[in-house]
Amino acid sequence: MRQLFRKKSIELIHRDAEAGFSEGEGAGTGKLLKELGALDLTAFGIAAIVGAGIFSTIGNAAFSGGPAVVFLFLFTAIACGFSALCYAEFAARIPVSGSAYTYAYASFGELIAWIIGWDLLMEYAIGNIAVAISWSDYFTGLMAGYGLRIPEYLTMDFVTASRGMERITELLATGASLTELQSRPELFGALEAYRAWTTAPLFGSFHFVCDLPALLITIAITAIVFFGIRESKRASNVLVGLKILVILLVIILGAFFVNPANWQPFAPNGASGVLKGISGVFFAYIGFDAISTTAEECKNPQRDLPRGMIAALVVCTILYAGVALVLTGMVHHSKLQVGDPLAFVFGPAGANMPWLAGVIAISAVIAMTTVLLVFQLGQPRIWMAMSRDGLLPPIFSAIHPKYRTPWFSTILTGLAVAVPAQFMNLTEVTDLTSIGTLFAFVLVSGGVLFLDREQGTGRFQVPYVSGKYLVPGLLAVVAGSVLWTQPDAVRAFFVFDAEWASRIPMAFYLVLALVMGVLSFRKSLSLIPVLGVLTCGYLMTELGATNWFRFGLWLAVGLICYFLYGVRKSKLGILHGLHGPV
Repeated sequence: MRQLFRKKSIELIHRDAEAGFSEGEGAGTGKLLKELGALDLTAFGIAAIVGAGIFSTIGNAAFSGGPAVVFLFLFTAIACGFSALCYAEFAARIPVSGSAYTYAYASFGELIAWIIGWDLLMEYAIGNIAVAISWSDYFTGLMAGYGLRIPEYLTMDFVTASRGMERITELLATGASLTELQSRPELFGALEAYRAWTTAPLFGSFHFVCDLPALLITIAITAIVFFGIRESKRASNVLVGLKILVILLVIILGAFFVNPANWQPFAPNGASGVLKGISGVFFAYIGFDAISTTAEECKNPQRDLPRGMIAALVVCTILYAGVALVLTGMVHHSKLQVGDPLAFVFGPAGANMPWLAGVIAISAVIAMTTVLLVFQLGQPRIWMAMSRDGLLPPIFSAIHPKYRTPWFSTILTGLAVAVPAQFMNLTEVTDLTSIGTLFAFVLVSGGVLFLDREQGTGRFQVPYVSGKYLVPGLLAVVAGSVLWTQPDAVRAFFVFDAEWASRIPMAFYLVLALVMGVLSFRKSLSLIPVLGVLTCGYLMTELGATNWFRFGLWLAVGLICYFLYGVRKSKLGILHGLHGPV
């Protein structure tokens, strides 16, 4: 059993990376190309963080939380900041591709490394699919704004069209007419799906419905990533520059239309209203995780990776906070439950600047393109790292001799996004992606506590502040505040009723908080990593029992794969004579 938790030393991780790929199907293909500097890494982080969050989900978050949603962005940034510092220390100590997977291998051992690697595969795969579909929606809307309407059956996944057809057919069977249904706003999406299904070409009995824009953008981005890190870097830098200019333009021009009366009351729905938007907001903040996957392509990773991660987080938090204040100041928060809030506030309901609304629409498409680019860049490198350790077949770590990219993993990533995007309805993917990312952040933060402080020391280390008294004190203050302000909610927590399952994640978190408080007092644990564990762990409890259940199922499938293949093929296990040769 102990072999499952055998750690891979930092020295061995470095040696494997330096050796390149000299065995198996990756033989003779060399190493990745070192092209990235601190500015490039910062751009990659901004590229991934500033996307649908600032152009879409910020509207729903503001609708629920009011102007106080700015505190949600700040709190999320702080929670991510604790983890970002831990990522930065790992990146400085272990400047190797693999992100949280590689860091977990060094701090927790092989089984936990597999779990987090499998988790990251879900995070990136589902996140990429969601981004591709979102990009398609933005692009379709942009084309419609210019009078170029793409047929519905070419802009929608098969499942959505099928379900929309079924719903409208059922309503028509009750005697309602299509004209009557078209007057009901809540049926607009279903009607669009119905039109897609009924107008789609037929091949026998099969309705040809596909999301063509999602397919084409995935192919294009996969090609850029396949052909080299230099091409990916150039595309990212140019597109990030353009979208930052547009966001600054929005903030500056919007400031002239702010009505301070719209900020009253500042938190109309209290803390619960603010936290309601946590999944959509946090989904926007996961970009700095992708930066660490490019470690082997950095010119000076020990210096530039920490700089790039922290700089990206700071810049994006400022942009998000500025946009949130301007949006809620220009238009009352009750009107912001729209899919395109930035374009909305500069339309007839707000500043009435249609030219800027058009610029924002173009910028939204650009923003989503950069998000997809960085996510498509990250996933193949995690597969590559897992394959190099023997936990996945050798072909996953094959490097193209000309383009110096993990070619097989890159192509597979493209297929894993393009194909499901044609058939899947992903209305809840932001929650599932967020829980996976938060899990990675918790493990990375906790992993720093397990590191030998002298081993593999890099240029950056998380500043040590003793949590001996601070952590128990903070937990006591928070617990006292909750007991004082919400005694009814505390009593209801211990009642076994129909809602008991939804409280299970919080019960686990309370146990985690108690354990961290005791360990901090007994072992004087470092404050920042502990706060990373506690804040990200709390955010996980806000994502609901259903997502925890789905997440658990995914990890269970991963464990089956590990025990069927990975545990027998692990190079670390073979090195220590734990099982036979590959």
